Amino acid sequence: MNQEDYAPEDAYDAESATGDDAEATRRDAGEAESSRASRGWWDRNADDYQSEHGAFLGDDRFVWGPEGLDEEQAALLGPAASLKDKDVLEIGAGAAQCSRWLAARGARPVALDLSHRQLQHALRIGGEVPLVEADAGRLPFRDGSFDLACSAYGAVPFVADPVNVMREVHRVLRPGGRWVFSVTHPLRWAFPDEPGPEGLSVAASYFDRTPYVEQDEQGRAVYVEHHRTLGDRVRDVVAGGFRLLDLVEPEWPAWNTQEWGGWSPLRGNLIPGTAIFVCERD
Repeated sequence: MNQEDYAPEDAYDAESATGDDAEATRRDAGEAESSRASRGWWDRNADDYQSEHGAFLGDDRFVWGPEGLDEEQAALLGPAASLKDKDVLEIGAGAAQCSRWLAARGARPVALDLSHRQLQHALRIGGEVPLVEADAGRLPFRDGSFDLACSAYGAVPFVADPVNVMREVHRVLRPGGRWVFSVTHPLRWAFPDEPGPEGLSVAASYFDRTPYVEQDEQGRAVYVEHHRTLGDRVRDVVAGGFRLLDLVEPEWPAWNTQEWGGWSPLRGNLIPGTAIFVCERD
């Protein structure tokens, strides 16, 4: 994918399955178009994604991003012992690796994803985790259904109205419930999406919120990602009814030698790649 000067960070990796004829641009993209593009992109790319990154993600590992920060050590949802008998919603679950980790610790997770093909991979891997195909902006659950909610690079970067997602998560959580989600660190949008030295020079305005869009020859979006500044993300959390407890910016660990799209040891040792928001419902 040739991102030219647009160069936002894609959620982990976003090589378009439509081929070289997909045009990368920056333009407005509304809620319906963004949702349709995300469903199609992940349905087309799920096989390659799981094949390429499945070993790193594991079948039942809870990893927050390409740096490799593991919930086992981070305990952002709370101590592992506290997860027992908790109802947990994973949003943008992909193949439900995080949900399997939660289930192994006695939680009762539900794995939700927009992509049918991603959930087929969840079925392939197996386990007793309930799977739900739905949009994060219209969660098909009753009010107060869950104790915790989490999302590792799922849904939030791809939606045109993140506050709506926050409010939906707030609605389905019980009072005191924790909501933890990770996204590409907003700073990375100013840099080219390259793992080498060419990815260390500012190429675009950090303050340009225009969505990154890949579109086909008819101008239809086949991939959409939305940029929010760090301040925007904080305001979205508050507007959704949450208190921000922590903002975690994982450092790149010495053991991680992989390159994943624009993520690499070179860049990871110099600039943040992931932002994790730890929030609580009043």
